[in-house]
Amino acid sequence: MSRLDDEQISPLGEKIKTAQLGEKLSVKIIDIDAGRPIVLMHENDARRLSIHMGDRAYLCKKGGTSGEVAIVDVTDTMVSEGEIGVFNDLAKIMRLTSRSTVFVSPREKPESISYIRKKIDGCELSKKEIHTITQDIVDDNLSDIELTSFVTASAIHGFTKRETVSLTLAMVDTGDRLKFKGTVVDKHCIGGVPGNRTTMMVVPMLAALGLKIPKTSSRAITSPSGTADTMEVLANVSYGAKDVKRFVNTVGGCIVWGGAINLAPADDKIIRVEYPLSIDSEGQVLASIISKKKSVGSNHVLLDIPYGKGAKIRDRKGAEELGGKFVALACEVGINLKFILTDGTQPIGKGVGPILEAKDVLTTLDGDGPKDLLEKSVLMVGELMEFSGAASKGKGAKEARRCLESGLARQKMQEIINIQGGNPRIKPGELKPGKYRQSVVSKTGGRVKSINNMGIASIARTAGAPKDPGAGILLEKRVGDKVGGGETLFTVYAETVTKLRYAMKLVDKANPFSIR
Repeated sequence: MSRLDDEQISPLGEKIKTAQLGEKLSVKIIDIDAGRPIVLMHENDARRLSIHMGDRAYLCKKGGTSGEVAIVDVTDTMVSEGEIGVFNDLAKIMRLTSRSTVFVSPREKPESISYIRKKIDGCELSKKEIHTITQDIVDDNLSDIELTSFVTASAIHGFTKRETVSLTLAMVDTGDRLKFKGTVVDKHCIGGVPGNRTTMMVVPMLAALGLKIPKTSSRAITSPSGTADTMEVLANVSYGAKDVKRFVNTVGGCIVWGGAINLAPADDKIIRVEYPLSIDSEGQVLASIISKKKSVGSNHVLLDIPYGKGAKIRDRKGAEELGGKFVALACEVGINLKFILTDGTQPIGKGVGPILEAKDVLTTLDGDGPKDLLEKSVLMVGELMEFSGAASKGKGAKEARRCLESGLARQKMQEIINIQGGNPRIKPGELKPGKYRQSVVSKTGGRVKSINNMGIASIARTAGAPKDPGAGILLEKRVGDKVGGGETLFTVYAETVTKLRYAMKLVDKANPFSIR
């Protein structure tokens, strides 16, 4: 055993000066990026140090005055006694090699563990307690089990209004923030409608009309394409906060992937736990969306809430109640928010999948795209223009149409594509979907009574979207359209024959079109 200096106890991942007893172990590099500070210890070494699986250990290099804290996993096979397995990311931070040695000693669990237990018991958490938990999430101080316990307890017991406000502000405070002068607008859709690429219409239109809109968007989780996936067909979307500020100050707007920016980073870590558990806590959803808008510097936000059969929100009453909660939370954190209720009963546009959706956007900016995508985009731009004070009441939609018809919106989109590293001269016809395709025809004549959003999304994902950008669905008919027997309803595209076959098998099961 060797003695090192001790001055303070550090949270996980922070450099500290220490003074404690430590056991000397040889480093074995584990050639895997764990995504957080994790080490493997042989069970005999762990037992000798009274360290159990999930506990923290402090690692310090020989002769060093600072070190790192990591979560411990215990094994009797992957490392030998006298060794410690260090994953790539931690090894890089500490500059360790397979010839290094470290001194290892136990560390206490973070303070937030006791607060998580309070939430498990159904108690309301204070502002300080929520901030402490959020900071520990950002710093990777919590093990997977501890983070999952917090997320699950929050879903079971919910958040009070005070807790939701505290969580929102904590998410903002523990990440980067962007600041712009003057009015900064933004929009958000709660999702659930395939092909709803209004963001890629609204951003260039608003920027062309003189407003600032730093738009951060998500990749698909359960949908055939997220806005970031579709925009990536046209330009790079992985940029940092400094780039976003430069883009907005230069051309007025941008469309980037939020996951590449350190804005409300705790939210991204929580979502990664929620997704496999199919947890969708209302308080977390509210805090997630509003924290991102606050972090990016938005002061006027338009929220799109699609509702109806097949949408996330089934009825108007539920949509209005949700919208009211967003308005109240936004007001608490200094954001002006307005919500609109839109039709969520069928897809927007013709294309579903990255390339097909990007093609819809470009053709609509050129004045020849799907009418529903155009009209919804005009509505949203008009609302934001009036809501932010950039247009007088009743004049916003006119300004939006003028922007489209004059070509200013298309020109602005070219500027955005260019500054984000894409080809500004790309034409819709150059966007080619998957080479393998098969059309689905109506077996009977009549009218399209309904289109199942979930069915369309499932088929497109089975065909390979969004990972295969050319995969997806091209819709030929909408609700209310007349259909003749043998007439094409939609075409499925895939980049491989195998995925097309899988998608076509699902077509028969899902039967997404109802004809009467």
